[in-house]
Amino acid sequence: MKKLLLLIGGVVMSMAFTLYSPDFKEKISLKHVYPACGGENISPTLIWKDAPKETKSFAITMFDPDAPTGHGWWHWVVINIPTNVTEFPENAGSPVSEYFDLGYQTINDYGEIGYGGPCPPPGPPHRYIITVYALNVAGFKVKRETNPQIIAKAIEQHAIAKASIMGLYARGWR
Repeated sequence: MKKLLLLIGGVVMSMAFTLYSPDFKEKISLKHVYPACGGENISPTLIWKDAPKETKSFAITMFDPDAPTGHGWWHWVVINIPTNVTEFPENAGSPVSEYFDLGYQTINDYGEIGYGGPCPPPGPPHRYIITVYALNVAGFKVKRETNPQIIAKAIEQHAIAKASIMGLYARGWR
């Protein structure tokens, strides 16, 4: 009986799906900020591990829930990332990056394809949440111009696990 309980306990204690970024700290670096706010608009390095074995693809989002739009602001949506990809190098969100095609990058709320860094209105800091999703589907067939909120809902419906990190940024921070 003890061996069975330990085995069950071992399954329950399995490693958690995690996301890490050496670039994305509590206070977001100016190089990751949108150009209109004085930044370089460079997407951060993302590394994830311990996805569920059932994962068929990954997706990435970056979302600002504090944007004064009534529905937040989508800064980055990437879908159809193959399961053998577990890292997005710095600046992979740029259409000119050699890593841009690691996944299918769609439009953000700036109306641009790929990564669009933080650029909140003046005021208190906003939260920027980057999430990597492990999905139960191999991918989605959507146009790059599809509203990011619609794609995010589809991602949530097919997520079997997710891991997030959060950073803060206020206009004028250096």
